[in-house]
Amino acid sequence: MRNFLILILGLLPVATYAQTADPFLVVLGIAQDGGVPQAGTVMHPGWEDAAHRRLVVSLAVVDPITSERWLFEATPDFREQLHRLDTVFPVENSPGLSGVFVTHAHIGHYAGLMFLGHESMGARDVPVYAMPRMTTFLDSNGPWNQLVAYQNISLRPLADGISVRLNDRLSVTPIIVPHRQEFAEVVGFRIDGPSRSVLFIPDIDSWEEWDGAGVRIEDRIADVDVAYLDATFFSDGEIPGRDMSGFPHPFITHSMARFGGLSDEMRSRIRFIHLNHTNPALRPGSDARRTIRENGFRIAAEMEQVGL
Repeated sequence: MRNFLILILGLLPVATYAQTADPFLVVLGIAQDGGVPQAGTVMHPGWEDAAHRRLVVSLAVVDPITSERWLFEATPDFREQLHRLDTVFPVENSPGLSGVFVTHAHIGHYAGLMFLGHESMGARDVPVYAMPRMTTFLDSNGPWNQLVAYQNISLRPLADGISVRLNDRLSVTPIIVPHRQEFAEVVGFRIDGPSRSVLFIPDIDSWEEWDGAGVRIEDRIADVDVAYLDATFFSDGEIPGRDMSGFPHPFITHSMARFGGLSDEMRSRIRFIHLNHTNPALRPGSDARRTIRENGFRIAAEMEQVGL
């Protein structure tokens, strides 16, 4: 029955790891915070054809042996993403989440916590892992502090570079990255399983700014098996009439140029994610997508799985 549901949704890549005992990661969304189509884009084909829609960036990690599931980012598309996770690996209790990891306080990454609250699921003590300023933000501002007061969520502060052991087979390490920090820190996550590891950096100002902090993204890529990296915009000029030179995200064209000297195998680890609705790489047949593929990189696909 599970495979049938997956097939009718057109989500063919997913029927692999969910049938084994190995932990795995599943991609639940690849879009920037506003989703695809974005509000106000009247002519976008996604309004008429679901094949053109993309959910806000989110991952899930599953351990089939313990039946534990962890969500990475609580997005505005939380409802559909939790349903997708249920089709891949259903559990008896709702919401069936052993924890939610949040990268930062921009709307696409934490707004979905509202669905755990009194007006929706009425969840009980779901662990929410976030950095100290982020946990303070949630605990000090409504409506989020109501989730804490009603014990819908339980805040679990993280520390930069300090791993959190999820169980005997899985761990997660937060990594501070340079990005707008109006309300909270911004992190990426390294996810380690018994056999493989994944890097998840949906938002960063630039790779060069990280260089200045003594961190080279190439070293991070070399140390994992798969790297999901910020690909919000494809190139300058993507948004007509706007000077994009100061936009706080690395263009895909810039990332490809920077990573062009890496080996074929290293480039194949990189999967671009967090695409803005204007990004031409969202379209499978586009010149942008073809250029990415020809240079040895990939665009993350919703419902793809990575064994851990």
